[in-house]
Amino acid sequence: MITDLQSVISQMTLEEKAALCTGASAWSTTPVERLGVPEMIVSDGPHGVRRVPDVHSMALKSLPATCFPTASCLASTWDVDLLREMGNALAEECIALNVDVLLGPGANMKRSPLGGRNFEYFSEDPFLAGELAASLINGIQSRGVGTSLKHYAVNNQEFQRFSISAEVDERTLREIYLPAFEKAVKQAKPWTVMCSYNKINGVYGSEQHHLLTEILKEEWGFEGLVVSDWGAVHDRVAALKGGLDWEMPGPQDRRVRAVVEAVRSGQLDEALLDESVRRILRIVFKAKETPKGGAFDVDAHHELARKIAAEGMVLLKNDGLLPLKDHQHIAVIGHAAENAHFQGGGSSHINPTRVAMPFKELQARADNVELTYAEGYPTDNSFRQDMIDQAVTLAQSADVALLYIALPTFKESEGYDRTDLDLTDQQVALIKAVAKVQPRMVVVLNNGAPVAMSAWIDDVSAVLEGWMMGQAGGAAIADVLFGRVNPCGKLAETFPLKLADTPAYLNWPGGAGKVRYGEGLFIGYRYYDEKELPVLFPFGYGLSYTSFAYGNAKVSAKNFKDVNGLTVTVDVTNTGSVAGKEIVQVYVHDQKSALVRPEKELKGFAKVELQPGETKSVSIQLDFRAFAYYHPEYKQWITETGDFDLLIGASAADIRCRLTATLESTLCLPCILDMESTMREWMADPRGRQVLGALYEQIETQTRRTFGEAERYGNKKNGNEAAIGMDIMDMMVDMPVVSVLMFQQGALTMPAEEMVAGLLRQVHSTGA
Repeated sequence: MITDLQSVISQMTLEEKAALCTGASAWSTTPVERLGVPEMIVSDGPHGVRRVPDVHSMALKSLPATCFPTASCLASTWDVDLLREMGNALAEECIALNVDVLLGPGANMKRSPLGGRNFEYFSEDPFLAGELAASLINGIQSRGVGTSLKHYAVNNQEFQRFSISAEVDERTLREIYLPAFEKAVKQAKPWTVMCSYNKINGVYGSEQHHLLTEILKEEWGFEGLVVSDWGAVHDRVAALKGGLDWEMPGPQDRRVRAVVEAVRSGQLDEALLDESVRRILRIVFKAKETPKGGAFDVDAHHELARKIAAEGMVLLKNDGLLPLKDHQHIAVIGHAAENAHFQGGGSSHINPTRVAMPFKELQARADNVELTYAEGYPTDNSFRQDMIDQAVTLAQSADVALLYIALPTFKESEGYDRTDLDLTDQQVALIKAVAKVQPRMVVVLNNGAPVAMSAWIDDVSAVLEGWMMGQAGGAAIADVLFGRVNPCGKLAETFPLKLADTPAYLNWPGGAGKVRYGEGLFIGYRYYDEKELPVLFPFGYGLSYTSFAYGNAKVSAKNFKDVNGLTVTVDVTNTGSVAGKEIVQVYVHDQKSALVRPEKELKGFAKVELQPGETKSVSIQLDFRAFAYYHPEYKQWITETGDFDLLIGASAADIRCRLTATLESTLCLPCILDMESTMREWMADPRGRQVLGALYEQIETQTRRTFGEAERYGNKKNGNEAAIGMDIMDMMVDMPVVSVLMFQQGALTMPAEEMVAGLLRQVHSTGA
């Protein structure tokens, strides 16, 4: 590798620098042969390598590669080690297919279950998404292949995705939409980060200096290059100034000329261009340290895809019918049984090395069992009563009905959002009709995001969420159904009862060029907790063929400093008769805070495997950020001294143990009081309370004398209100101090504004 990048840059012409910052093709960087700068090849991902034979084409059929489960299934494994193993396999395929950087993973939040690209994203929770993204990146990059963490940031819908402005406040941005990216950047150091198409608060993601430079590069210390999503750049010079290093796709001579002209005219500082060139060269040379070529183990990777799919499937309902055993006749119904629905449409669409068809996989595992098949529903949105009738006849004569229901591509894909949470009318009618004649029925779902089930779920015996389960998913489903694998997946997103219950419902998908994130911090389970709304299935939920008990919960310290964090420990016992895996989740609840906080937030988890009767002690560490929140006025993450509840659960709605510990904040925060600060804010600030204390008492005394109050502020009024029918101090504590003093101007020796200005000088002075 050439280590003296500055020497290379000093020898490059302005035209070569500008060209390097734009792609040479749909999938490669621009080489500079005279200086030994090679090309770098990238490929779509993230759950498989979509390597097209010709880098100048975007539409050719890609070379065969393993199609692993999509992110919604991966997230439901809650298994960081398994994702790292998958990352290793992806890197091996990149090396074999001559790919230097795989474009993925996606770490955007699932703001609404309607998001058309949700199958490519991990979770509604930033902590879980960040842990999983970091693990997958570490797995890929450990083999010398780069990644591209995407789509940075606030890319949560397909409606007007190239132009819509996501209007989101800074605190929500920091606490919900950036932490997964932050965690992945800091823990895994991705080679590249991909900007989003959309605007964020009116500025395109490709030109977002606040996000790309101030936060990503300066605050988080990102050392790689920032690449555009394909076609996301509108103004190449503005994008360079914002922090966008590499524009894709190419070639785009007009963009190159624009950069050259901007430097020559003084509009663009060449030093800024050089910084982007340096970042690109660093990654290009780093990529070439890994020799490319050879082959990958197709069979081993197919089996790994099968293992991951089985681990990610979530058993949503089971009245005892599963696992299937000793049944003479199983009626298999549903188009997806003979035609596996295992991936989504769009840029992540993989040409699989092989596909495990669910019906054939059932046949391979069903010893002494008769299997019959009916298609059940068409691939389009037509209604076919004859297909339903055929399925009903088949199910009526069987011992068990097994329905494979796949959400069709016309309802769910990259490029457009869903309009509802429903299956097709045909699929719903099919489930209900079969259930009437065969209550011993299992519904297997293949989809990338939640679906509504209230119309039929009470009528069926079992529901298995199979997700878009990758090319080996058909075999994994059979493994779970017949009990060869004990299901252990848990939901990484809430399944609501109905669309109107969802957090973004009133603000989706926006209009007039803007979408307002009016729900703020409260997405996913945070919202359902706050509203006390029932859900179909809660975040973190999933059944097993065994059962688990929690006990002996302990915390490493009852009193702790924020910088030290603490450790939560709990014993988990397999109380059933078969081996299984449990996912232990730790949520944090702040008993009292200056700003509103969610009822609880996931801050740790662990997956543990247990034999029947076995007990293991599980320890989960919680760091500073587990207790902190972002304060927009301080412009930093802060902690506050006080009590925190540590909630240990099997899901967000199934808390098994509750502990309490007292945090001591070590932060020395600057005073942020100003001319508009309220009396309450002054008294909440240590320096403000010290300076204002005596005056506050005078204000209270004078106020109650003026308005005839008989009660002290804060005491029960017992019906003895002021002459104007209210407790005036209840109102005045939330008025600016200067406004309160204005009402008492006659008793002051100077104007209210001068008095408050003097108080502010005291609190902001050293040692105040």
